[in-house]
Amino acid sequence: MSSLAAESIVNVGGFPITNTLIATAIVDILLLALTYQIATNVSIRPGRIQAAIEPAIEGFYSLTQQIAGKYTSSIFPWFMTFFLFIFANNMLGLMPGFGSVGFFETHEGHKELVPLLRAATSDFNTTLGLATVSIFATHILSIKYNGFREYIQRFISLNPIYLFVGLLELISEGTKLFSLSFRLFGNIYAGEVVLATISGLFAFVAPIPFLLLETIVALVQALVFAMLTMVFMSILVTPHSEGGEH
Repeated sequence: MSSLAAESIVNVGGFPITNTLIATAIVDILLLALTYQIATNVSIRPGRIQAAIEPAIEGFYSLTQQIAGKYTSSIFPWFMTFFLFIFANNMLGLMPGFGSVGFFETHEGHKELVPLLRAATSDFNTTLGLATVSIFATHILSIKYNGFREYIQRFISLNPIYLFVGLLELISEGTKLFSLSFRLFGNIYAGEVVLATISGLFAFVAPIPFLLLETIVALVQALVFAMLTMVFMSILVTPHSEGGEH
């Protein structure tokens, strides 16, 4: 896979349906189906799925409590949603057929494979969208808990020193957007390029160690994105008066 941009598979009413958009829809359907299955079959005697999911949820909730404290109930849903969505997309991109099943198009006399499916997180549009939602939700929570006046005072002040610090914080918020999106996109896209290259040279056995490595990368990158979001939210929702206690 050499294209940085997601490839268009079909146009519906002038709107291009890309392979990463199709992959996103598949992940959404799978996660919604799993959520419905768990929610409608919760029991004191847990089944296999519930028994596997509960310890993981409890572990992540405990982790969020250690960082977010009393704001856990508001931050945990964001943390868990980002983790599940990103991890599912990363893992689905490693499944057979992703990036290798598609159709050929001719560009400048060369035939290029256009895969029908491609991991959504290998598309910068997706990771930038996730980062935008993360930053936007963080600021909305900050206003919710601190009020608009105190929120604004983080960035704007009549005191020249505080005003300078506020401007630095504004710049920091902008860098968060690009650091979150580029980190996730870069790692997943690079992994897919490596796998495509190795698979093209050696179809059997050789790609296995790289698949195992990318599985670890898929988990780590999902966890990093979700945890950074959780930390950013925890910092911004905490009033200045509570900063030393949090």
